[in-house]
Amino acid sequence: MGDGNVSRTRTWGIGLAILSSLCFGGSGPIGKALIGVGFSPLQAVWLRIAGSALVLVPLVVALRGTTRLRAARPFLSQLIGYGVAGVAGCQALYFVAASRLPVGIAILLEFTGPVLVLLWIRLVRRTPVHRTAVLGVAVAVAGLACVVQIWSGLRLDAVGLLAGLGAAACQATYFLLVEGLTGAVDPLVMTAAGSVVGTIVLTALAAPWAIPWHALATTVDLGGHSAPAWVLAGWLTLVSTVIAYLAGVAAVQRLSAPVAGAICYAEAVFATLIAWAVLGESLTAVQLAGGAIVLAGAFIAQRAATEEHPAVAAAGVSVPMGAAAL
Repeated sequence: MGDGNVSRTRTWGIGLAILSSLCFGGSGPIGKALIGVGFSPLQAVWLRIAGSALVLVPLVVALRGTTRLRAARPFLSQLIGYGVAGVAGCQALYFVAASRLPVGIAILLEFTGPVLVLLWIRLVRRTPVHRTAVLGVAVAVAGLACVVQIWSGLRLDAVGLLAGLGAAACQATYFLLVEGLTGAVDPLVMTAAGSVVGTIVLTALAAPWAIPWHALATTVDLGGHSAPAWVLAGWLTLVSTVIAYLAGVAAVQRLSAPVAGAICYAEAVFATLIAWAVLGESLTAVQLAGGAIVLAGAFIAQRAATEEHPAVAAAGVSVPMGAAAL
């Protein structure tokens, strides 16, 4: 693989990670608006995951046919784990944490996932982790603490803390499973399978038969603007779920779990900016400074991809170039 291909792969990976963070970051304000018209948090999560499955499954059949599906059969257990932990578990546990803790604390707990990735790789796999990736994650955590202002409003609710840490563990599992399946399972097939599994798991918890479907016809106020609830549901499904997960999977395949995970800290910054633009939530000077620190940490982390061959992930997983293409 030539240096030009290496550079292009890294550049695409960074861009896709940022795109994924931007799309995921918009889910908070949109989800909050849907909850405001009568959906429970778990029903809102089920709606976005089930909707994404309805989009992705026909897309897989149309674009990939049955060949890629058959090729994924040997990895069925990993795909189920991806759907349970990376899709259903991460989303549901985050909402539980946010309902019992300040939202900023819940976000911070969830985004300790990349730190757990580094600990898993170093302590369980006993594989050296590049110091640049470690530094980037550390800087990003410090910046994220400023964005969410961790020092204000902390309440040590045991269930909320456990749910937040569970969301972090699910997020770490997401990164590690995606990295481990790189080159083995088509990313589009992987994302579709995760959505289907996530929908099945969440159905028992969200009770979709009790969803107030009539609420989708109502008009939702968004910081002085208005939009039909069904438009917001469509955005939550297509942009904040389908595009977000596809871009995230492709980013991990082009970088590595630690590096992509650190760059995805930018999601907290995007979520704050979108909440300010859409919902009129104000930003403090400390939050703005924290956002800059988060982006600096993401930049430092991505330099790990320039200091070692990006075809070999930080965990020692080979990333064939052909497998990375969507």
